[in-house]
Amino acid sequence: MRIRFTKMQGAGNDFVVLDETTQRLNLTPAHYRFLADRHFGVGADQILTVRPAPQPDVDFEYVIHNADGGEVEQCGNGSRCFVRFVREQGLTDKTTVRVKVHGGVITLQEMPDGQVTVDMGAPVFGLPQVPFAAAYATAVNDTTWQLVLSNGDAVKVGVVSMGNPHAVQVVADVDTAPVLAQGPLIENHAAFPKRVNAGFMQVLSRNALRLRVFERGAGETLACGTGACAAVVTGIRWGLLDPCVTVQTHGGTLTIEWQGGDTPVRMIGPATTVFNGEITIPDTL
Repeated sequence: MRIRFTKMQGAGNDFVVLDETTQRLNLTPAHYRFLADRHFGVGADQILTVRPAPQPDVDFEYVIHNADGGEVEQCGNGSRCFVRFVREQGLTDKTTVRVKVHGGVITLQEMPDGQVTVDMGAPVFGLPQVPFAAAYATAVNDTTWQLVLSNGDAVKVGVVSMGNPHAVQVVADVDTAPVLAQGPLIENHAAFPKRVNAGFMQVLSRNALRLRVFERGAGETLACGTGACAAVVTGIRWGLLDPCVTVQTHGGTLTIEWQGGDTPVRMIGPATTVFNGEITIPDTL
């Protein structure tokens, strides 16, 4: 099977974007793994598939698959690439687009300077909704949980869903933080029945932080949009940050705004098309 695709990136978080607005490709998890493979496929952290609107109050739907082939609920950097894709491909002339994802409905706006603003909706702290199984953790206070990892490390995290689950901890220096050692252990901890994205944030000031994220099903990525939102929300709840924060990732800079409570989180950042192409997917996967 030969398919067309677009390679895109947002702050270094890279994606293969597929157009299913006129016809389904009916790809399997093995197909998504092949596309994401950086040696034999195109190479991507995630695959985004654009589909027609399933309901009258949205413009499109898109689904997200991680590099391991599993479907996930939300992707902040991918959502920015999504709106750039549908405009560049002539699928819409709107600068503001509402789109259904597995985790809900989000609103995206392409700005005149090329940046994209995403209304990510309000963060979710209800433990069943994250989901988070508190029986496998210890409550430190109303906003903090302690996890004991399988290697014996004990870490204190904030737990939040930004359409997908996140566990965020503060570290002294993201460059020396045990991201690759602790990341998989947090991702697969028993407290997270659907696994979790593990965030490691270094607070620089009340308006700036550095962040690394070990993403569920993808490993460490150069940037994670929902992870940036989760880190800022957690930092604000812990009294460390103000409502507007610049998040520095290895792949670029994002701006995150949250006024607290049930107000939506806003994310502003870049979205870039790298190239368009075609690839043949083997029949024997």
